[in-house]
Amino acid sequence: MPVVVTLDAMLHERRMTLTELAAAVDISLANLSILKTGKARAIRFSTLEALCTALDCQPGDILHFEGDEA
Repeated sequence: MPVVVTLDAMLHERRMTLTELAAAVDISLANLSILKTGKARAIRFSTLEALCTALDCQPGDILHFEGDEA
């Protein structure tokens, strides 16, 4: 998958737990966990906006594109 979710690193930098972020963003812990592990197939812009607001970051800090190395 060329898009990598670096939410775990952002949580570590902010010294925030997944449970705290779920409460701040008002997303279920299960859905946030799916996103964190990179198993999500899509993300709503409103969710991305809420995550960026709660973590005080930019979308590029959470999502990273890794192109084909070929």
